[in-house]
Amino acid sequence: MNSTTSLFCLDENRLNNLASQFSQSYAQATPFPHIIIDDFLPASLLDRILEEFPKPGTIDWQKFNNPAEKKLASNLELQMGEWTRVLLYQLNSSTFIKFLESLTGIDGIIPDPHFAGGGLHQIERGGFLKMHVDFNRHNKLKLDRRLNLLLYLNKDWKEEYGGYLELWDKDMTQCEQKILPIFNRCVIFSTTDFSYHGHPEPLTCPEGQTRKSLALYYYSNGRPAEEVSGTHTTVFKARPGDELPAENPLGGGVKTFLKKLVPPILIDAKNYLKDKQKPGDL
Repeated sequence: MNSTTSLFCLDENRLNNLASQFSQSYAQATPFPHIIIDDFLPASLLDRILEEFPKPGTIDWQKFNNPAEKKLASNLELQMGEWTRVLLYQLNSSTFIKFLESLTGIDGIIPDPHFAGGGLHQIERGGFLKMHVDFNRHNKLKLDRRLNLLLYLNKDWKEEYGGYLELWDKDMTQCEQKILPIFNRCVIFSTTDFSYHGHPEPLTCPEGQTRKSLALYYYSNGRPAEEVSGTHTTVFKARPGDELPAENPLGGGVKTFLKKLVPPILIDAKNYLKDKQKPGDL
């Protein structure tokens, strides 16, 4: 990183070295391609970002509070600190996109300037995000979602606090990777209709402490057909022995939540039949 008091740039040589070091591990990782990189950025930079990271209630956080997710999120740039914005812009830069392409083997990666679904994420004690696969099309850009990047900002995080990111096999029969969200740990993984992941266990950190992260998603124009089963929003799936309640006792978003539980193939069938019944198609 080259830095001044108000601007920094990613170190291209270091990124090239990381891509060379981890590309094979990324491709061979199970249950789906991913990599965990510790000490990803200079700690001094993330210290600044942590200092300006907004606390719950201090900005207009988007609040999710239903049986599948209990978390806070914000992609509003003007509510972010200066250092946070500059880092997010750098992670959408040509330099970083070339790193992602070399690391993952995916050509034609396109960043999202809107940070749809991404930006700042924060989970308070008792919060969670059940196992799911992500929305696979960007509504505005009409592009295919291919990669997730999560950068954790949690100093002195203890194992007993929980908050593990879990990666499960495509049939949702077992967890194959549990990742503790410690400070300056970066997780990058490929997203398909079978890349089940989440933070399913309620957080047990002390009151007033939260699980903080930056999230960025990357896209392409087209993708391998075997990676998808149809266009869909986030689709949640229960772990063996778990149930996802059919109602939201906390109110708000019940219809949206239930839609997320519908398998993509049923949504496609519904849309097909709806189109067939339009006037002029009879």
